[in-house]
Amino acid sequence: MGAMGRGESQGRPSEARSRLLDTATRIFYGEGIHSVGIDRIVAEAQVTRATLYRHFPGKEDLVLAYLSQVDEAMRGQVTRAADSGLPAADTIRALGESIAQGIQSPGFRGCAFLNAVAEYPDPDHPAHRAVLAHRQWFLDTVTELLSRIQEAQAEAAARHFVMLRDGAMAAGCLFDPTLVCDTFLRGVEGLLRAHTASSPAEPSDA
Repeated sequence: MGAMGRGESQGRPSEARSRLLDTATRIFYGEGIHSVGIDRIVAEAQVTRATLYRHFPGKEDLVLAYLSQVDEAMRGQVTRAADSGLPAADTIRALGESIAQGIQSPGFRGCAFLNAVAEYPDPDHPAHRAVLAHRQWFLDTVTELLSRIQEAQAEAAARHFVMLRDGAMAAGCLFDPTLVCDTFLRGVEGLLRAHTASSPAEPSDA
């Protein structure tokens, strides 16, 4: 990790970009977005300022790339649960368990998207819109899973799931994460029972 100027410009621009984005992701998530300057990211990523601007013309571009990277990671998490071949109710349980594991992981600092939207309250800002787009995708995905159990009231149940998730993510970095996750998972079970109660039987997800 010595002198990187020539290697950045000639050999491995994608490696420099990845290092910048990984550094920004770690610092933005751990400390907040507005409080972190470009100089800090450049120093910790061990690249030149010119290299940063070659990949990210401004800080906003880096912020949007950060949110996109977190979005991709979460989509992968949800896709793994959804593609498991389990019945829909068990898929929802698996998704809940995955969320709980994240809350109990070292360095957990809440939901990256809720944290970001608190720093970008303007609904027209691209970062704000990126957060809303992610949340709409998550709601739609959970709605689709719940509709496999019972189509009626699936979106209402999905909104309940998202609210339970949001509450657990907010409380998980303030209180005992084990207790928070236990409460969250019991809430998911209660939601599934209520949603299944009016359904004669869960489809087989064939």
